[in-house]
Amino acid sequence: MKKELQLSYTRFSSLKEIPADDLEVVKAAQDATRKAHAPYSHFHVGAAARLKSGEILSAGNFESEVYPAGLCAERSLLFFLESNHADDPIVAFAIASNPDERECYPCGQCRQVLVDVQRRQKTPFRIYMTGRDSATMVDSAEILLPFTFIL
Repeated sequence: MKKELQLSYTRFSSLKEIPADDLEVVKAAQDATRKAHAPYSHFHVGAAARLKSGEILSAGNFESEVYPAGLCAERSLLFFLESNHADDPIVAFAIASNPDERECYPCGQCRQVLVDVQRRQKTPFRIYMTGRDSATMVDSAEILLPFTFIL
């Protein structure tokens, strides 16, 4: 039986089009690229999340000399949030990179962890994948990984 899958997303041709509350999260992700430790790839990634309480937290990626040890910004932040703010759900999440010529999209592992966090908190959250002056936004992590791993 053949089935179809449709994905819904929002494109912003300018970051100025993003609602003010979410733009604050995007800017925090951009700022977090300065926290990144990427001496090998020189690809600095930042992630930020606004929690239901209104608090915004962020993290950068971290590369290690003992490759493949290291962690993406998204998972660094998500694991911290799950360990320290599990009772305060994420409402908006943003990813940015430096260089920022193109939009920054999460890797497969990060997509799975985004879905895992969303399932645990039992509510979807907006995810902004940003570039210098554009963004793509999805309303749910499941849109990024429609065929997700489930135990």
